Amino acid sequence: MCGIIGYIGNKEITNLLITGLKRMEYRGYDSAGLSIFDDDYNLIIKKKKGRIADLERTLNGISSKSNVGIAHVRWATHGFPNDTNAHPHTDNSGNIAIVHNGIIENYAAIKKQLLNEGYFFSTDTDTEVLAVLIERFYDQVHDLEYATRLALNEIKGTFGIAIISKHEPNKIIAARRGSPLILGISDNEYIVASDASAIIEHTKNVIYLEDDEMAILTRDGFITKTISNIKTNSEVHTLEMQLEQIERGGFDHFMLKEINEQPTTIKDAMRGRLLTEEGNVKLGGLRTVRDKLRDAKRIIITACGTSYNAALVGEYLIEQLAQIPVEVEYASEFRYRSPILYDDDIVFVISQSGETADTLAAVKEAKQKGVCVLGIVNVVGSSIARLTDAGIYIHAGPEIGVASTKAFTSQLTVLTLLALFLGRMRNLSQIDGIQIARELEQLPDKIQKILDTASCIEQIAKKYSNVRNFLYLGRGFNYPIALEGALKLKEISYIHAEGYPAAEMKHGPIALIDENMPVVFIAPKDEIYDKILSNILEVKSRKGNVIAITDEGNEDLNDIADHIIYIPNTLPILTPILTVVPLQLLAYYTAKELGRDIDKPRNLAKSVTVE
Repeated sequence: MCGIIGYIGNKEITNLLITGLKRMEYRGYDSAGLSIFDDDYNLIIKKKKGRIADLERTLNGISSKSNVGIAHVRWATHGFPNDTNAHPHTDNSGNIAIVHNGIIENYAAIKKQLLNEGYFFSTDTDTEVLAVLIERFYDQVHDLEYATRLALNEIKGTFGIAIISKHEPNKIIAARRGSPLILGISDNEYIVASDASAIIEHTKNVIYLEDDEMAILTRDGFITKTISNIKTNSEVHTLEMQLEQIERGGFDHFMLKEINEQPTTIKDAMRGRLLTEEGNVKLGGLRTVRDKLRDAKRIIITACGTSYNAALVGEYLIEQLAQIPVEVEYASEFRYRSPILYDDDIVFVISQSGETADTLAAVKEAKQKGVCVLGIVNVVGSSIARLTDAGIYIHAGPEIGVASTKAFTSQLTVLTLLALFLGRMRNLSQIDGIQIARELEQLPDKIQKILDTASCIEQIAKKYSNVRNFLYLGRGFNYPIALEGALKLKEISYIHAEGYPAAEMKHGPIALIDENMPVVFIAPKDEIYDKILSNILEVKSRKGNVIAITDEGNEDLNDIADHIIYIPNTLPILTPILTVVPLQLLAYYTAKELGRDIDKPRNLAKSVTVE
């Protein structure tokens, strides 16, 4: 949620900040704004409701000789999206400017106190309260860093902030708690941002700020310390990201690019891990917890959104291949229901960004209870990657489209590797392991074969783009894919859709089925295919329109389904990695037909860093 950037160095500041915001626009697009200095070191504030392009039109060639500034893209939490509530926010004097990602939970109490002391407020945001609180302390101590530390020790909640001030114009102060913040280091220039996409153009050398850590940036160097004023020695990391990875590369949308990258990203998820002729898997990130995994009596997987749907597939995979009981929990509910955890439990958390607030909270809850917590994340150096005991990177590369696609199939791939890894430690035979490994190796080519049929899926999308409701049905391994298919359609087309286990259709949803209701069946020919075939016939008897996804060579549905999308044959446990691809394309082309803003769907942001 929200994206912030701050820069101090020698480059032209306005275009640099705007470019950085564009790199992070997927984090929020309710409004955008920036603050720089004029030649007399007075703060210039420009902010605008809407997209970054709307902000650009207000700049009119504004530049600054100071080469210091901060900027922000907003996903609204406190206060409506409008020009006034857009960031940056200032103190009463207009001498301090701040951009903020997070939520200040006790802002109302602080605001009331400051009002009683004679300060005033112009916005509905919690961020302005922090700006004024810093001003209050600055009036007492006349030192921006000290005033910021005093203010941050007063607040409860989460923050990633960057601050500049007329009082000390050659300085940026940044700090974090709960919201990600990365410091980029180069020669005589420093950049702080919510994620690496805004930094990679300038440097690959970065520091990941920890919770309750702050950075003081000047042209001469930087200092990191705790909010309690204890100096820290932060490790410098090298970004693996490449600039071309965050460009559209000739595709109309990032989402379409990322759908088409899946043959490559699945290879990357398996590279160096799949030991085909041994029927086994090497997961170096789990080597320190191998004994705990071998002895685990139960696995709990917790996640949110698309990652939750991946976790449900993981439950089926691990239970079938490794015979370990698995429970899947919404991370947003996990810590609030007093989960019962035992010493020999293993908790896995799944997050594309590694910064999801609810998932981070679940990590902390599980660690507090003393169990082993492992991560499955995409972003190297993310908060979850650093906080968990060990983990597995999915290696999907930057995912810019808000609706996750390639990260999901990479999560499924890694969960399959994990299940095979656990199974071979237990009772899964080498012969079975080799069969699974060989089929895994073929998945990238099989996904490409599905992608080559995109034009047929586009025609189906055009036919049903004006309906108001969709139903997605699947069984077994493909029930979670029904959930994911419905979620994708909702996210980017704004058409209401629901996913159900196919047999549950009879327990309520069947009342909705008529000639205006398209029903998507995920129907590979597995051991429960006959059951889902019966469900298809039930829908047809009520005049429902059936879109079926099934295996190549299956002719059973030719005279039943209205539309058939074929996937290459594979093992039943691997079908989710294939069946989800047509559903991604169906959602994409439906949204395109409706003229939706596919990469930036309304009300959504890529990384949900607030509760």
